[in-house]
Amino acid sequence: MSLSNCRFYEEKYPEIDSFVMVNVKQIADMGAYVKLLEYDNIDGMILLSELSRRRIRSIQKLIRVGRNEVVVVLRVDKEKGYIDLSKRRVSPEDIVRCEERYNKSKIVHSIMRHVAEKTQTPIETLYETIGWPLNKKYGHALDAFKLSITNPDIWTDIKFPTDADAEELKSYIGKKLTPQPTKVRADIEVTCFGYEGIDAIKTALRTAEARNTDEAQVKCRLVSPPLYVLTNTCLDKNAGIARLEEAIVDVRTSIESAGGNLVVKMAPKAVTESDDAELQALMEKRERENAEVSGDESVSESDDNIPAAV
Repeated sequence: MSLSNCRFYEEKYPEIDSFVMVNVKQIADMGAYVKLLEYDNIDGMILLSELSRRRIRSIQKLIRVGRNEVVVVLRVDKEKGYIDLSKRRVSPEDIVRCEERYNKSKIVHSIMRHVAEKTQTPIETLYETIGWPLNKKYGHALDAFKLSITNPDIWTDIKFPTDADAEELKSYIGKKLTPQPTKVRADIEVTCFGYEGIDAIKTALRTAEARNTDEAQVKCRLVSPPLYVLTNTCLDKNAGIARLEEAIVDVRTSIESAGGNLVVKMAPKAVTESDDAELQALMEKRERENAEVSGDESVSESDDNIPAAV
């Protein structure tokens, strides 16, 4: 048995009418020869008549060597090992579902291969004892792997080949699949030139943090008046963006009620470490500029009252 190669699913051959991911190996007069990526690269063929619903003028425009394609299984001859496939009978929705399943299965396979190489247990043995039973019980082994991070009971019915396999698998799942926090940021300009302008800005910016919970913590930082940055570190990027959008609405409502204005300079989005570094450099630059100006006697008293941080 191999340490790295094995089909992703318990069935040796795909079922008729199921959708599979293939890689195109050769194009011939009869059609395209492919490898079924989820079934240990067994051979299949897309007949010329099954490539497209339209009249075929150039096969090269329809299918290319080296490209992955989603196809549907038409016929399976297990004795001869023939698998006939169709590309023209696949809808856009079928492609999305198949790609999602294939990508999940690829992650499981990379985990299984890692454990096999570390423990020298054949990868098919790992699939037989761990992967395929989890597929049956949870729909997909990847869903079970993710659930196991917070619920160790997942492993109750699993009979690991060795203790080393169990230890390595659980450890690697923790490293590979534990969600990583995402930092979401928005840049806003807040101004208010009324008599209570500075207090109105302070009050408005505090509303950004008013709805904070343990799971969603919005923070507001001053870059240099009137520019402020709202940040939120979270596990779900979309939820983090939604929370910042909500905070911007709260700040805008508050400042406009006081006669002020809010302008979004950068809409909420996930940011990288380099984005953070650029922001930090900008803040340090503005701080140096403010320090230089603070020695100038011409600065008015009202400037000194601008909040350094909120």
